[in-house]
Amino acid sequence: MGLGGCILLMAVGAILAFATDWDMPGVNVHLVGVILMIVGLIGVATFSGIARRRRVVVPPPTTVVEDERHHHHHRSGDGYSDGYGV
Repeated sequence: MGLGGCILLMAVGAILAFATDWDMPGVNVHLVGVILMIVGLIGVATFSGIARRRRVVVPPPTTVVEDERHHHHHRSGDGYSDGYGV
C-alpha cells in the first residue's frame, strides 16, 4: 500500500469516527474509525521512513583513469599526427 492508500485509510477512519452516527449491532463504528486512522498513520510513518532512506543513499565515487597511450607524441611523417595511430 502506498502513501495514497494510507491517506485514504486515515480519511475513511476519520469519517467513521467523527462524522457518522450509525449504530450497527455488534460493531462499534467509532472504534473502527479510530483503528483505521491509527493504521493509516503507521503506514504513512513507514512509507516516509522507507522513502527517506532511499534518498539518502549516495553512489560510490567513480575513479577516472587517464589513458597514457594517447598523450605521447608520434614521430612526424608517420601519417598519424592526431595520436590515434599504431
